[in-house]
Amino acid sequence: MKPSTPENDSYDAHARTCDPNDLWGQVKRTVQGTPLPEEQIQLILSNTSAALALSESDVLLDLCCGNGALSTHWFAACADGVGVDASPYLIEVARSRFAPDRPERFLLSEVLDYLQSADLRSDFTKAVCYGSLQYLSPERAGAVLALLRTKCPRISRIVIGNIPDRDRATEFFGRDMPGTPELDTPRSAIGVWHTQQGFIALAQRSGWHCQTRLMPADFYAAHYRFDAILTPLV
Repeated sequence: MKPSTPENDSYDAHARTCDPNDLWGQVKRTVQGTPLPEEQIQLILSNTSAALALSESDVLLDLCCGNGALSTHWFAACADGVGVDASPYLIEVARSRFAPDRPERFLLSEVLDYLQSADLRSDFTKAVCYGSLQYLSPERAGAVLALLRTKCPRISRIVIGNIPDRDRATEFFGRDMPGTPELDTPRSAIGVWHTQQGFIALAQRSGWHCQTRLMPADFYAAHYRFDAILTPLV
C-alpha cells in the first residue's frame, strides 16, 4: 500500500467517528448526513447486479469496497469475490462483519497499488467500483481501467457507479455552482465531475467500450449522477 495521503486519512478518520453499526454513514452513503433508506440501498444493489449481469460462476472484484456492506450482497450472487479499499478501519469492519474466517476476501490497499501488485488474482470475471472512482484524478482513473484491461483479461464487464455528471452539475448546486477547479479536483467532497462523453472517451483510451445510463427516477441522485457499463474493446 502507498504511504497514507490526506484524502485517505480523511476518509478513514470520518469512518472512525461514526457509530460502529452505522454502515452507510461510515462510507458517506448519506443525504445531508442521514443514511440512505433501505429502498435506496436496494435500488443500488439490484440495478448494479443487473448491470453486471452477475452469475453463479462469476468472480467479482470490488474496488474501493469500503466496509463491504454492498460487496457482501454482490458476492453472495457469485462464485467468489474480493474487495479492496485503502481505509484500515473500513477493511477491519468488512472483515469482522462479513468475512471473519476469510481475511483474504477484503484487502487493505490503494486500488492502483493492488492492480500493480503480485497479489492481484487473474480469475476475476467482473468488476465494480461504486461511488468512488471520481475520487481519483482522471489520469489515475484511466490507469486503473487500463490495468483492469491488461492484468485481468477474463473480465467481461465493469460497472462504475454513481459518477457525478458535469453536464447536470447545476441541478445539484443550483446558484452555488462552483468554478472549474472544484469540479476538476478529486479532493472535493463529491470528487471529479465527468461528462458522459468525456468518461466514454476515458474508458475507450483504456481499452473499454463504454455505455452510460441513468438510475431510475426514484433514485435519490438520478438527477445529477450516471453509471457506466464497460465491456472490452475488441
